[in-house]
Amino acid sequence: MYDTATRQHALELHASGLTLSQVSRATGISRYAIREWASGAVPSPRMTAECPVRDGRLDPSRPRADYAYLLGLYLGDGCLSEGRREVYALRIACCDAWPGLIDECERAVSAVMPHNKVMRVHAPGCTSVVSTSKHWPCLFPQHGPGKKHERVIALEPWQQEIVDAHPWEFLRGLIHSDGCRITNWATGTVGGVTKRYEYPRYFFTNTSADIIGLFTATLDAVGVQWRAAPRATGATNISVARKESVALMDAHIGPKY
Repeated sequence: MYDTATRQHALELHASGLTLSQVSRATGISRYAIREWASGAVPSPRMTAECPVRDGRLDPSRPRADYAYLLGLYLGDGCLSEGRREVYALRIACCDAWPGLIDECERAVSAVMPHNKVMRVHAPGCTSVVSTSKHWPCLFPQHGPGKKHERVIALEPWQQEIVDAHPWEFLRGLIHSDGCRITNWATGTVGGVTKRYEYPRYFFTNTSADIIGLFTATLDAVGVQWRAAPRATGATNISVARKESVALMDAHIGPKY
């Protein structure tokens, strides 16, 4: 006999779009049992908790710093996909080269939606952190049809309030998704001797002008100087190279790990 939490998890996976066989492989539960639960032969548990966004504000029980970080990850490498019964799956793609990032992403998802299970879906070179809920569109109203750079991306007032209060967490999420910290080098001749100089810098690249605008506006708010350079792919590349600004980014963000 499976407990309520186990049945709920299986039904949420099925509602997110996974087939009976995929849910069975992920949970170890027979296809027959899952089919019976989905058909209503067994009373299904309540699929979702109370909406975390009420009266135009994030529920006070949800950690705002974690939400700001998760918002940055979602805008960079996240998406919502609708499954059965209006249940949405949040998927955030993370490169396997940075296992610490995957752990941090999973932690943030769990903190923002503590009553929903989080799982990892592996693909070559990539791990998607996935969680299902009817309320992900409430938390990320930027969701919509098509690609992010093909539609307007603007923060709701309650989201902007959180970003204003936790700008570094928001920037960290954006850098962890579509940014990086690298070491550049250059050569110079001093006294007839050629020397190599190395210096760190940050980059953020995105094809959405609106997301670029959110990133640079937040950089301005925390006193980080930046430069923009269009790329042939249609994306915009934001560079942070000034020593003082890089030091400020290092103090709050640092390299991926």
